[in-house]
Amino acid sequence: MIVGPTAVGKTELSLSIGEKFSGEIVSVDSMQVYRYMDIGTAKASPAERARLPHHLIDIVDPDDEYTAGRFVEDASNAMADIAGRGKLPLLVGGTGLYLQSLLSGLCEFTETDGLGNGDESLAAIRDRLKESLAQEGGREKLFSELEQYDPESAARIHPNDSQRILRGLEIFHATRIPWSEHLARQRRNSGLGPRILKLGLFLDREMLYERIGQRTEMMWEEGLVSEVERLLDMGYDSSLKSMQSIGYRHAVNFLAGEWDRAQTLELLARDTRRYAKRQFTWFKKDNDIIWVRPDENRKIFQMIEKYMGT
Repeated sequence: MIVGPTAVGKTELSLSIGEKFSGEIVSVDSMQVYRYMDIGTAKASPAERARLPHHLIDIVDPDDEYTAGRFVEDASNAMADIAGRGKLPLLVGGTGLYLQSLLSGLCEFTETDGLGNGDESLAAIRDRLKESLAQEGGREKLFSELEQYDPESAARIHPNDSQRILRGLEIFHATRIPWSEHLARQRRNSGLGPRILKLGLFLDREMLYERIGQRTEMMWEEGLVSEVERLLDMGYDSSLKSMQSIGYRHAVNFLAGEWDRAQTLELLARDTRRYAKRQFTWFKKDNDIIWVRPDENRKIFQMIEKYMGT
């Protein structure tokens, strides 16, 4: 597992590791799943992807629903396929919630995790369910709904237990996967964490921010605005969740005449720095991550060799 903030150097290092240790990359990025969104998501280039097989890149359209629950399903299948062919799965990316969901399950997500089913945020799902509960006969109707979507959970929940009924429906509507299945996956994956070598990449803040600034300029020069224009011409609305992500919403505002070029680049770099800080804060909570600089190849390779020999 190779994690860290955006622009820290995960792509190049993962390619070097994959080539040396016969690995394949499983992308852990909530934006790189989208087709047609290449520049703003900093996907590996076609030449880089030709060096190693990549999984979970370009698998859904920008207006498709993609959740942490779907990622767990797709990543689990990809890892099993890679390992089944005698290769080393490399989980590479910066979406902390996806990794947490894969390793620990989704049952403890909170409102700040930003989960939703694509059309509704988690907060909206909760409000809707609570409103239904408050109506006459609401608890009975919600319990019947739980029996329909998640009969296994309904069988272990008392029909009068409003809190757990709401929890079961909340999890299903947010992830499209029953609570019972999340629990089953958590049990299956309970031994997965210790079998994963967790590497976190870091740079001095000044250096990371410099790289973010360079990447921002490079995205602009490579055609971020043209990419967004094509997406809009294809009919993808600027209000879509994917189009409101970092880079894309900035280009949309530029095209709308709200910001000039200088303002757009300044705000894009600022928001990317803030995102990188949030990523680093998230990963620092995992005490099993070994932090290394992206240019410490010899040290990293030695750790992997030791890990592969166990």
